[in-house]
Amino acid sequence: MNEQTTNTPMRTKTWTLRLDLFEEGDVTWVHAVLDTGDNRLESRTDAHRNPHDPPVPEIGDEYAAGRALVDLGHQLLRAGTTDADANEPPLRS
Repeated sequence: MNEQTTNTPMRTKTWTLRLDLFEEGDVTWVHAVLDTGDNRLESRTDAHRNPHDPPVPEIGDEYAAGRALVDLGHQLLRAGTTDADANEPPLRS
């Protein structure tokens, strides 16, 4: 077993997430911003109430916000993949 010990200090970061929700009639919009300190990711999503469902604004908030968070998650995964690819050592010939 090859074990390497490093004495690097623990690193702590705080990421800030802001969700602004807007409702008009049967539509809820969300503008989500994730600030990582190094990057800023944004998502704009919406949710439309089915006309056959009872009007419960909280449900539209949950759907729209959930979609925004999923979108931000996908953006983070793409950014991580791009960064990992850019930091791979060159292949030896």
